[in-house]
Amino acid sequence: MTDWNGRRVFITGHTGFKGSWLSMLLQELGAEVTGYALAPPTDPSLFEAAGLSGTMTSVIADVRDYKTLVAAMRDARPHVVFHLAAQPLVRYSYDHPVETYGTNVMGTVHVLEAVRALGTVKAVIAVTSDKCYENREWVYPYRETDPMGGHDPYSSSKGCSELVIAAYRSSYFPVARLSEHGTAVASVRAGNVIGGGDWALDRLVPDLVRAFEAGADPIIRSPGAVRPWQHVLEALVGYVGIAERLLGGDGRFAEAWNFGPADEDARPVAWIVDRMAHSWGVESGWRDWDGEIPHEAGLLKLDCSKARTELGWRPTFTLEKAIDAIVAWHKAVGSGQDAHDVSVGQIRAFLTLRDQRASSTSRVAGAGST
Repeated sequence: MTDWNGRRVFITGHTGFKGSWLSMLLQELGAEVTGYALAPPTDPSLFEAAGLSGTMTSVIADVRDYKTLVAAMRDARPHVVFHLAAQPLVRYSYDHPVETYGTNVMGTVHVLEAVRALGTVKAVIAVTSDKCYENREWVYPYRETDPMGGHDPYSSSKGCSELVIAAYRSSYFPVARLSEHGTAVASVRAGNVIGGGDWALDRLVPDLVRAFEAGADPIIRSPGAVRPWQHVLEALVGYVGIAERLLGGDGRFAEAWNFGPADEDARPVAWIVDRMAHSWGVESGWRDWDGEIPHEAGLLKLDCSKARTELGWRPTFTLEKAIDAIVAWHKAVGSGQDAHDVSVGQIRAFLTLRDQRASSTSRVAGAGST
């Protein structure tokens, strides 16, 4: 990672799970961070547990409120915008489709329109989802050029967001005229991110944490569903890497990018339950959900060959290591350790391991050259 000292960053959705980790990562790299989001979506929340309101400028407001968003962005004068604000839950989207589309689609329009109004932002990283693709339940991983789609309101809204991003890039921020308008826009699609400090409802790993802490058997729906699981820092480091390329003026990176795990880490839900129980030190007993299950994809994988080839990005953690890090985070914080210190410690350890592996790969490659 490069030095972010003096870089002003604007993050929408900073009070959420991913936004909180991204805020701490960028602060660790030296950035000046301003966040814009609704109040933390969970209680407890990583944002509050880590005391992030005291470490950054935090604007509590709705991404659907365009005037307030523009004013906040103008005050922050960012070099980079990371757009994470979203309604992120599939099952919630069935009951609240208007909120889901309003936040995920029009919220994206508002962010890009605010960037256009400001005229000084150098890079935009718009975060959507692996569920933006038209899922055909096939065994092949999805590439960035595959069609957008979505059976449920959440997935559909993320596909719509990608179309909005592509249209704004073509209409207002074309790569061919980057030297004129100065703003490069990329979209990023990650797999199922997991990590310490996620207390969201109706999400597998937080549900497991709650069950294990309570000494109860978790209730699991769709145990055979396969997802591209990865630690949250894997995706966030990828996002930051794209931002660094865009800040450097390389318009080739102003497009869509997948960030997902190695093929062997696309695992079924039941595997995650058993492996996390093992790491926690409890029996892996669980009960099937006996209620109605709205449609969710049974199989989803991402093709990340473009990020590996063109960005040099590769997963740092195995899935087993990611699960161990989650358990370590919750046990440390549960024992009274400071959530911010634990999180920053894991960020530093992750970046160190990443650098070591990159250095090792370079030495191996160099030894085979002539």
